[in-house]
Amino acid sequence: MNEHTNEPHWLKALKACLPLMISYLPIGIAAGILLKTGGFAIWMIVLVSLFVFSGGAQFLIASSIMTGTPVFTITLLLFFLELRYALLGTSLSKYLKNESKPFIFRFSFSMNDENYAVNYLKFSTDKKWSATDALMVEYFSLLSWTVGNIIGGLLGTKITIDLPIVHFALTAMFLYMVTMQLKRRILFVPVVISVVVSVLTVVMFKSTLGLIVATLVSATAGYFLERYLKANYSDSAMLKRIKNPRAREMEQLSEAEN
Repeated sequence: MNEHTNEPHWLKALKACLPLMISYLPIGIAAGILLKTGGFAIWMIVLVSLFVFSGGAQFLIASSIMTGTPVFTITLLLFFLELRYALLGTSLSKYLKNESKPFIFRFSFSMNDENYAVNYLKFSTDKKWSATDALMVEYFSLLSWTVGNIIGGLLGTKITIDLPIVHFALTAMFLYMVTMQLKRRILFVPVVISVVVSVLTVVMFKSTLGLIVATLVSATAGYFLERYLKANYSDSAMLKRIKNPRAREMEQLSEAEN
């Protein structure tokens, strides 16, 4: 027990994100190969890895350049694609409210979907998980992704990879993340709405703009569902778990101490 308590931040973070780091390598290599095929030099791939820390965004950049999409259009697509991070950041803000603005800037700069999921899960289940631990998770995942990109860039002139294979790997990864979140039953409704709206809007708009619409619609549905539960089931155990995911664990610890 004491060994765990005295663990340095970097070791706690490494243990938490090691599976993510391992899974990043093959996908990062695939992204590096595509960027190299799109005409990026190694130093450009490194810069993209550091400043556009998003697998979906990098695949979009590579595929768009390979199809001759104008830079303005790519920039606009990236803006809408990455807009979801405003929603993700909001859900973590309550855990970072005591941190300085420079810290929050560094945290926001290196946050992406996967390390967000790791940190949100740790914040929700581990009362000793700190903002520093969360930042270390982001740095370790960024390191793994960048290494994967560099390896892919070095192999890009010798190996080719089909885009459908890459899309399948990304889809499988996001399905796993959704399955983990479905342990909280209240999220089932927004997830179902998101899937249905995503399919309809992508078919309708024939672009990634449909994903942004689906994100906003499902988030709004989740918000109104929570408001409904607050108004009609204020003593609901499910609602308490939404507002304070650690409540159950803290109650068990309190009972054990007594």
